[in-house]
Amino acid sequence: MKYVHTNIISKDWRRLADFYIKVFNCKPTLPERDLKGEWLEKGTGVKNATLKGMHLLLPGCGKEGPTLEIFQYSENLNKALPAAANREGLGHLAFKVDDVDKILSEILENGGKKLGEVVSKEFKTGTLVFTYAADPEDNIIEIQSWISK
Repeated sequence: MKYVHTNIISKDWRRLADFYIKVFNCKPTLPERDLKGEWLEKGTGVKNATLKGMHLLLPGCGKEGPTLEIFQYSENLNKALPAAANREGLGHLAFKVDDVDKILSEILENGGKKLGEVVSKEFKTGTLVFTYAADPEDNIIEIQSWISK
């Protein structure tokens, strides 16, 4: 068994993919997807399913993935609630970074938003520096850095 990808359904898949490419150095894997047909409708359970998007290789992972799959259906259903760490469903994507403050600034510069404060917490094994933010479509991102003792 192998974990393959995490999927985000986007309002604007190109804009959201660009955000993850710029901020987290994700790498696009070709080809871009433009999918439709009875097979997709049957598999997803979405009538007249048509979607476009791409897979992004995640930083620190090899060419085999896993990937972040960003898709946009021709007809999306809207999210019910704004971004909050305790919202039911997918909680967050987490990225280990060298500089939490720097990446938080990049998130904000690229249309994301701040959810929490940058916090440091000491543990026996080292210090965790982290915060929660949201991408331009309110998907929650944790950015963290570990400083070993």
